[in-house]
Amino acid sequence: MRALGPLDRGVAWVIAAVMAVMVAVVSIQVAYRYGLNGSFDWADEISRLAFVWTVFLAVPLGLKQGAHIGIELVVQRLPENARGALYRLMSALAVVLMLTVAWQAAVLVTQQWDEMLPTIPLSSALFMVPVAWSAVHSAVHLAVLAGTGRVPRPSAASGE
Repeated sequence: MRALGPLDRGVAWVIAAVMAVMVAVVSIQVAYRYGLNGSFDWADEISRLAFVWTVFLAVPLGLKQGAHIGIELVVQRLPENARGALYRLMSALAVVLMLTVAWQAAVLVTQQWDEMLPTIPLSSALFMVPVAWSAVHSAVHLAVLAGTGRVPRPSAASGE
């Protein structure tokens, strides 16, 4: 699906920006704490929020690249046709799972929206927004993989 390319690139840029914020906040907090013997009350919450966003936004990109851990002990012993059919079935089941996760995360977002974080005027539901987004984005990638039957293999660029 061609539309996923620009979306994935945009998400990768968002991940880079959020990681930069996280690194900057943690670095400034450490320097301030040890250099000036002070602390920012909000630094822990911002860095934790940035970490959650980074992790969940990256999940669908890992799916696309085949970067997630898979146990292939049994699968490798199956004939090629059975392997492809099993991959399609598992991808389709994972779509259902991801849509369920997305739905439940959206429910939690609506329930927690008025609940504020202790040190900054942001909703605690912001921790669940990337979960919902990640689940929907992952479901789209899994649907494409289930439809094509193409098993992504980790590339040398992804550390394999």
